[in-house]
Amino acid sequence: MFKLKENNTSVRTEIIAGFTTFFAMSYIIFVNPDMLKITGMDFASVMIATCVASAIGSFLTAFIANIPFAQAPGMGLNALFTFTLCQGMGYTWNQALAIVFISGVIFLIITISPLRSRIIEAIPKSLKSAIAAGIGLFIAFIGMLNSGLVVVNGASNVTDLGSFSNGSVLLVVIGLIITGVLMAWKVKGSIFIGIIATTIIGIPLGVTDIPTTITYSNFSLAPTFLQLDFNLLSAGILPLLTAIITLTMVDMFDTVGTLVGTANASGMADENGNFKRGDKALVADALATCAGALVGTSTVSTYMESSTGIKEGGRTGLTSVVVGLLFLAAILLGPIALMIPSAATAPALIIVGVSMMSAIKNIDWHDFEIALPCFLTIAVMPFAYSISDGIGFGFIAYTIIKVCRGKAKEVPLLMYAISILFILMYAISAYSSY
Repeated sequence: MFKLKENNTSVRTEIIAGFTTFFAMSYIIFVNPDMLKITGMDFASVMIATCVASAIGSFLTAFIANIPFAQAPGMGLNALFTFTLCQGMGYTWNQALAIVFISGVIFLIITISPLRSRIIEAIPKSLKSAIAAGIGLFIAFIGMLNSGLVVVNGASNVTDLGSFSNGSVLLVVIGLIITGVLMAWKVKGSIFIGIIATTIIGIPLGVTDIPTTITYSNFSLAPTFLQLDFNLLSAGILPLLTAIITLTMVDMFDTVGTLVGTANASGMADENGNFKRGDKALVADALATCAGALVGTSTVSTYMESSTGIKEGGRTGLTSVVVGLLFLAAILLGPIALMIPSAATAPALIIVGVSMMSAIKNIDWHDFEIALPCFLTIAVMPFAYSISDGIGFGFIAYTIIKVCRGKAKEVPLLMYAISILFILMYAISAYSSY
């Protein structure tokens, strides 16, 4: 079914890759409901919805596209749901779920049209390399930030190095050394081994919590299941359009960026930097967003952390099936998933970041009309904490510079359209904030 031999992989490799990806992204099981409960949603119900939506998304990716990418409610998108739609625009969480569903339907319409494959093909090869490097830097930054290796200084609003008196920081360093040495020795399954070893070492350091129970009970999906409210015009048409366009654009280009960047960094793309199976993944992502809204969670997106499993050799949808099954198991066995501390997965994210940064070598840094858009793509992703914003700044800069240099014909028509959409999105967002 998954054509393992054609993709030069095995069942064992795919299972290890699936476990690795799941461990790297399992934090979402608890972070997402903690974020959405601010809107008044039931924590336990959102946790189940998170696991169910993640499983559905991962299964869709596996069976529609046969690629090793996992899905879950997106970080940043859940913040957009909570702080922009609900607290900023005044929508109820039920109305916000309806907006997520509508954005998913629009995304689906785009993905089943001829635009599906052309979106990826329209991106210049240099920008594809920049997206890969930007995601590498972003994913390493996430690992450092979530584990406490770097912290936000409240006084200066910049990041500082965490204190080595903190057991979590010390564990990240230990895990980075273990995983780095294993990678240098080319040990099979080195990232997975590194996560497990670091988790065990974290027990005496007081970072890894031993659960008092291995199962959850008495949970219900009912408080959020099919609780969408489509009465959306109370706040006006402009805020509604802003919300729908923003969610659709961010979801679409987060997914495009993750697929293009990871595929280029892992050798899954062709000589032009195109990922042939990636266009089907967009369909899976759009369907997962709709399904996620129905069960009761914010926008579902393809996860950057999938690159940890891909680094372990995952090449087919079997990896995604394993991730999906683990998310379903986590509904009952959540305490075991929670046992893996962020300090144990941070080294894996940093190592993957190192690998993805190699894409920089494909960029001609001596040609400034290419260098500036690529730099903005790479820099904005971690600094703005957004893949889509990095892509937006890179696309806009690339298009403007080419036009000003008298090379307008070198820019694909779809690049013009996407750049204009990004400009409109930023303009509408700025106008609605007044």
